[in-house]
Amino acid sequence: MSAPYILVLFYSRNGSTSEMARQIARGVELGGMEARLRTVPAISSEIEAVAPSIPEQGCLYASLDDLKNCSGLALGSPTRFGNMAAPLKYFLDGTSTLWLTGALVGKPASVFTSTASLHGGQETTLMSMLLPLLHHGMLVAGLPYSEAALLETSGGGTPYGASHHAGADGKRALDQHEITLCRALGQRLAKTALLLETPRG
Repeated sequence: MSAPYILVLFYSRNGSTSEMARQIARGVELGGMEARLRTVPAISSEIEAVAPSIPEQGCLYASLDDLKNCSGLALGSPTRFGNMAAPLKYFLDGTSTLWLTGALVGKPASVFTSTASLHGGQETTLMSMLLPLLHHGMLVAGLPYSEAALLETSGGGTPYGASHHAGADGKRALDQHEITLCRALGQRLAKTALLLETPRG
């Protein structure tokens, strides 16, 4: 049996959400847990298109077992018209078997996103990702205002989860506040998972 881990599950098109995932994973490790980075394949309107089972580069594709066996989940997506990207939604739509068995009930979960514009739907995207997690009975771990960077940021950062303003060309790097908040989110998720897993006597 593998050691307890936090699943950092994301979809990224231009790399910003992927970099956020890496920073959150760093926070998870700072919080005392292993982080397992996983992504989902792009989907195509062409029915014949099939993605390889192993991506050519980057993280492995997530399986339902990755999700079933995790101690907590950080879920990330770029914003698509104020909503999560279709590939991530497609993966979540296939988790009915986990819902039927209550496999995720009581596990902590956090969300994160990246947008091209500063007011491009960060908060609605985060909320769209929380909806299926609430249906699964997961416990939401956001970012409290005790995180000073949340009050100081001029880019991304919300109480609903970590966020990043990538710029119109998608090339704006994470600034120090955004990195701090990503790591804080990962750390909070790990610490919460450890508390929930600690046997009470």
